[in-house]
Amino acid sequence: MPVVLVTDVLVWLLAAAAAGYAYYCRRHPHLALPWARVFQSPAAVASIVVLAAYIGLGLLDSLHFRPALAQKAGEQKAYASEVLSVLDLALVHLKGRGEKTYSAPLAMRSYAKELVELPDGRQLRDFPRLRYGGAHLKDEAEWEEDVAKRTLAGFGVAIALLLLLLPVIRILARRRPLIPWYAAYAAIAVLALLAGPALALSSGYHVLGTDKVGQDMFYLALKSVRTSLVIGTLTTLVLLPVGVALGIMAGYFKGWIDDVIQYLYTTLNSIPGVLLIAAAVLMMQVYIDLHPETFETSVQRADLRLLFLCMILGLTSWTGLARLLRGEALKLSQLEYIQAAHAFGVRDTRILARHILPNVSHIVIIAMVMDFSGLVLAEAVLSYVGVGVDPSTNSFGTMINAARMEMAREPVVWWALGTAFTFMFALVLAANLFADAVRDGFDPRVRM
Repeated sequence: MPVVLVTDVLVWLLAAAAAGYAYYCRRHPHLALPWARVFQSPAAVASIVVLAAYIGLGLLDSLHFRPALAQKAGEQKAYASEVLSVLDLALVHLKGRGEKTYSAPLAMRSYAKELVELPDGRQLRDFPRLRYGGAHLKDEAEWEEDVAKRTLAGFGVAIALLLLLLPVIRILARRRPLIPWYAAYAAIAVLALLAGPALALSSGYHVLGTDKVGQDMFYLALKSVRTSLVIGTLTTLVLLPVGVALGIMAGYFKGWIDDVIQYLYTTLNSIPGVLLIAAAVLMMQVYIDLHPETFETSVQRADLRLLFLCMILGLTSWTGLARLLRGEALKLSQLEYIQAAHAFGVRDTRILARHILPNVSHIVIIAMVMDFSGLVLAEAVLSYVGVGVDPSTNSFGTMINAARMEMAREPVVWWALGTAFTFMFALVLAANLFADAVRDGFDPRVRM
């Protein structure tokens, strides 16, 4: 049975809006030219490949459903209470293979000692064999050979796919020589050579280990991608209308309107952001706890908290964009063609829509792209202090929060924090490289 979450609808609407904007830019040369300069940057093209991989995971994880339960003939059809996604179907070999507790990456034994019963009936405190990690091996001496075979098989599949893709890249390079297609091919090669062995090993081992309750860290990291994308994109949808409208109005109308808007965002900036977000999230949590009948499943409850977190982040993050647009609107309002429009009696709303807004659109695009990585990091910080997403929601922040106490134990459980850091670092780095290229492409003072 399909389950439609609010964030799912917004994510797919945002993807459709991005596709529509790309089609609109392609039909208008003055809009296509800055993007053409962006795609001439090798770093931008390589980062787009990485971002596309993350976006693909996020979209697959935004199609939710409840599986049907097994039933006998004549019984009414029933559905499970657990909500799954298409990504869960693809990762079913990772989702249902939980261990008792921690296990190191590619390990065959648990990370903690337990009482193990020997064949002769005696009990010994030792590291027990895992239920799934390396369970297909009868002798532990076969571990090295099995890992090597699976790794080489993963590399072989990745190299075969890259060889099949190479002629396509050559054709594209001849047709559109200005785009650095070989930078995209290099990024695809790196992703394929990492994903191939990881997927091959994941069928028999926990590639990145398990957490305190035995969940596969590779699965948790892939499931956390959607949360970061939702935070980074949906928050932008909230802050853009507020920041653009108030910033342009303050710079164009001036006078008491400018004073009121400046007072508003100055007052908002004087309140510590973390405290304001914490208060709003805790109020929302109280409402959720008092009205449990509103939500059929725990996933819908966690989704509402995620949506509310996006809204409060957006309502507290628009001030920087408003300041930028206020200064730009002040400058544009003094230009000759704006003064001529006033002299001809053109309405203020038409001047704002036809002259001011198009001339600040490059600032909006640059700010939107550059704020993405900051919002992703903000979610990690808020979840770390306990006022972020719902604890049942997979995110990099909850992974870091769960791993913080384990760094002090002996021996150190390092892979939980390392997994979250690596995945989040790759996402933020790709977003920052793409943001730099967008800034250079849309800046009229820069010519690539």
